[in-house]
Amino acid sequence: MASLSYDLTLAGLSVGSAAALTGIGLVVTHRATGVLNLAHGAIAMVCAYLLRQLTVEWGWPLSLAAAVTLLVAAPAIGLVLERAVFRPLAVQGGDPAQTLVASIGVFVLLVGAAALIWGQGARADAPTLVSADPWGQLAVAVALALAVWALTRFTRFGGELRAVVDDRRLAVLAGIDADRVAAAGWAFGSFTAGLTGVLLAPYVRLDPYGLPLLVMEVMAVAVAARMRNLPVAVVVALGIGVAQSQLTRLHPSGWGEPLLQAVGANLFVVALLIAALVLPGVGAGDALPRTATARVPTPSGAWIVAVVLFLLPLGFAGSDLTTSVQVPALGVILLSLVVVTGRGGQISLGQAAYAGLGALFTALLTGGRFPGLPELPALPALAVAVLLVAPLGLLTGWPAISRHGLALALATLAVGVGVSRFVFAQPYATSGLTLERPAGLGGDRAYYLFELALLGGALGCVAALRRGRAGRALAAMRDHEAGAAAAGVPVRTLKLAAFVTGAALAALGGGMLGMGLRAFDPGAYDPVRGLLWFAAVVVLGADSLLGALVAAALLVGLDAGARGGVAAAVVGVLAILVGRFPGGPYEALRAATRRLRRRPRLTPLGARVRGALVPAATGPALAPAPAPLSAPLEQGMPRTPRGTMAHSSNSRDALVADELFLSYGGFAVLRGVSLSVVPGQVTAVVGPNGAGKSSLFHCLAGTVRPDRGRVAFGERDLTRLPAHTRTRAGVARTFQQLAVFPTLTVAENVRVGAEQGRVRNPAALDRALRLFDLTSVRDRPAAGLPTGTLRRVELARALAGDPYALLLDEPAAGLDTGEVAALTRVLRALAADGTALLVVEHDLDLVAGLADTVHVMTAGRIVASGPADEVLDGGAR
Repeated sequence: MASLSYDLTLAGLSVGSAAALTGIGLVVTHRATGVLNLAHGAIAMVCAYLLRQLTVEWGWPLSLAAAVTLLVAAPAIGLVLERAVFRPLAVQGGDPAQTLVASIGVFVLLVGAAALIWGQGARADAPTLVSADPWGQLAVAVALALAVWALTRFTRFGGELRAVVDDRRLAVLAGIDADRVAAAGWAFGSFTAGLTGVLLAPYVRLDPYGLPLLVMEVMAVAVAARMRNLPVAVVVALGIGVAQSQLTRLHPSGWGEPLLQAVGANLFVVALLIAALVLPGVGAGDALPRTATARVPTPSGAWIVAVVLFLLPLGFAGSDLTTSVQVPALGVILLSLVVVTGRGGQISLGQAAYAGLGALFTALLTGGRFPGLPELPALPALAVAVLLVAPLGLLTGWPAISRHGLALALATLAVGVGVSRFVFAQPYATSGLTLERPAGLGGDRAYYLFELALLGGALGCVAALRRGRAGRALAAMRDHEAGAAAAGVPVRTLKLAAFVTGAALAALGGGMLGMGLRAFDPGAYDPVRGLLWFAAVVVLGADSLLGALVAAALLVGLDAGARGGVAAAVVGVLAILVGRFPGGPYEALRAATRRLRRRPRLTPLGARVRGALVPAATGPALAPAPAPLSAPLEQGMPRTPRGTMAHSSNSRDALVADELFLSYGGFAVLRGVSLSVVPGQVTAVVGPNGAGKSSLFHCLAGTVRPDRGRVAFGERDLTRLPAHTRTRAGVARTFQQLAVFPTLTVAENVRVGAEQGRVRNPAALDRALRLFDLTSVRDRPAAGLPTGTLRRVELARALAGDPYALLLDEPAAGLDTGEVAALTRVLRALAADGTALLVVEHDLDLVAGLADTVHVMTAGRIVASGPADEVLDGGAR
């Protein structure tokens, strides 16, 4: 028994050492570049294949081949990726979402290239670089960890590395060569990836999909180390490796035996689930890059072409039609990403899991093997499967409530990997399953027509969702989550609804795909496939219905008409270039066409004739500029009926903060703050930076909950209510940094406030547009409009819901003198109309000319309060 334990411990140390190498590489790359390299496993796979090519196929000595692979090829891959892919993104600002998509693109490209070059079959003859004795691998992992720790802690390069990660632009201004630091990080990270690949290849399946997925699973050790702490990564890797090895001694019996055995064999997957779903998230980037297709309508001619192309397979026969049957099903799956990712802006790398569950549940229901349910015909089974899978969307929707960017990507990826390993890869769940088509639809042509009908229905539902009230709310959440909540959008509920809807669509498409293939194929729904689908949708226009259809046809068509891997390679190249054209290739083509389009030029004689006929024509006519903020006030601002606000003038309707205390990390930022925001008056809060003004504002707005104290509006306690509920209760807000929705038009921005605010008044939209003189720009996208105009848009959106109280955070930020004066008149008119206004502002001249009551804050306390002239003349100015 002791010998067995010792042997299992040694085996676990071997696996843990390889996982530790992966953790070290991911941590170093992230610390040097800020990028979570999801392509780490693909680089490991390519290096393993390269070593095999050099030794097995070309007969090189193992030592020489290993030196070329690890010391030349692997670092070269990292340097090429840094220079060609990630450096341009870093120079543009290092958007975490774009770097994530680019990283997925590299992964997909390398997987596709490996499938093209070496084929998709598994190889069992990978050379062994280090013997199965774990001590050599453990020594390598520990030595690398110690070397990196010493380098980052005691050398000048380590200080430069930390500076670049904290703020690349500031580091450059300080004289640090950020490109050199990032290049070194990428080279070292790729070296560790290559070392991991060549160490693991002899003991696992070497194919373009298996090894990258295995390395992706052991990413758990880096996530557990918060992508920063090398000792933690090494210890966690070794601990999980040993524990997984020791669990093989257990031989449970009973109904739970298969599941417990699966857990014991996939402990790194369990760790990934815990690290991604339970531990604090890594990274805080927002939603995906906004696609230009969100505001550029698809030409009707494109839809005509798409309909014709999708009808063409009806004339096919044989294997061509059998392949075409997969396209509509995959189109429905990709539409789920349009809802979740394109419209909702949520990164979802686990849609393949829901598609696979849809196919699996359909097969189980038709076979009478689903627990508690009878055997069902194919069509009812598909419908029930969709209903069963839809609530499982909460597996990824719930983490999305508190996670963004990289953290959400990891959470959704972990769910996809977990479902793949614990459900799809288990014989007890999938063995002996077949999928029959619905009665009367056994032939490929009839079934294809059935699929087209379902695809048309899915397109109609998603199109309606994108156009309606819910669609505008989703787009607002995608563009600016905090701004959407401030407009009254229930962000938490909406995220869950988006993921549940996406899971239902993916399940429908997965069931259709399984029926088309007449079998449940776990490989068709593995996590690598999910990454490919995600990348394809993003690069072809995440918010485009036509883009999803094109992606489906592209993925199926390329791999069917050529050697497997072509689709992955093409999509990978496009994803790598996503930073160059974030609007997708359609918008890039439009821009290129505009640049190349010839402009007719007048001959010298023609120019003289035009000059004689139209002397003032010196160039193309300019579009009229948007009216300045003061335009409506120059003509006298119209008074607008306030409805129920006409009687809200007593102290019971005041917004009250009572003894608010708030601290961050043990440091008190609010110390017993109390104030009232009275209807019909402007209340201002001033003070130096760090006084606690913003913290007080966030407590009143609902974005931060105080440690102690109470926020009330009239007789209603708001202390525990979120921001959107306070908006619907009548407390609206604006932001210091503009919180508009750039992919929506001006009218749609204001309509969100009118639809989600305290009251829903159909006339509120036009009234708010007229009030702030936005009628002339109502149909223009908010993106690109001047700051003064956008301030009006934000105010109009806040007021469209008819709030009782309006909170304004630095409302004069970015405005010139004339616009500030106009803003003062707007706010005075609102106060005279009965609105309670709170202004947090640094511009004391604006406060002096606007506020009725001023509160001065210092060190988290209100130190002076009273009429503006008394408080400001008393020294606050």
